[in-house]
Amino acid sequence: MDLPVRLASSLLCAALLTGCDGSVEPSEADLANARAATQEFGAELKGHLVAAIKASGPQGAVGVCKIAAPAVAEDVSDRQGVSIARTSLKVRNPGNAPDEWERKVLEDFVARNDSGEDATRMESWTVTKDKATGVQVLRYMKAIPTQEVCTLCHGKAISEPVREALAADYPDDRATGFEVGDIRGAFTVKMALTQ
Repeated sequence: MDLPVRLASSLLCAALLTGCDGSVEPSEADLANARAATQEFGAELKGHLVAAIKASGPQGAVGVCKIAAPAVAEDVSDRQGVSIARTSLKVRNPGNAPDEWERKVLEDFVARNDSGEDATRMESWTVTKDKATGVQVLRYMKAIPTQEVCTLCHGKAISEPVREALAADYPDDRATGFEVGDIRGAFTVKMALTQ
């Protein structure tokens, strides 16, 4: 292969792996893995919440979010080879507060939702370099729209037993006042890129 052809080939390969600003783009496989992790986490968590509500009413869901959700996140993280969590602009658990990038994405999700975009399809990602290891890391977020079941603990009209459970477990709770369709928060994923 002569030099001009090799150079053109190298430039094409570089263009496929990096964005116009020189940043690395994730592969479709990496994005599919991040999407699968959020889908798995969401489905498992919803299953736990629905079971707790059936067993002990909406106040039972408070314990699920406090105890089961972190365990589910850890299990999904281990199975999918990622780090997954939930975050929001209005957190219940201060440990779930968004970092700067997550906050910007959440604000963008809210603005897009307010303008009528379908929240169930909202996602965002970027690639950063881990300062300690130098590894390229995919940061991925998937919006969590508020569903009817969410309003039992996150809505505007919360029952007294739920209020009491929240006050006991989350004295600094800010995660109420949501209506169906609002952006409740987002799943957030970090994973090393495979390329």
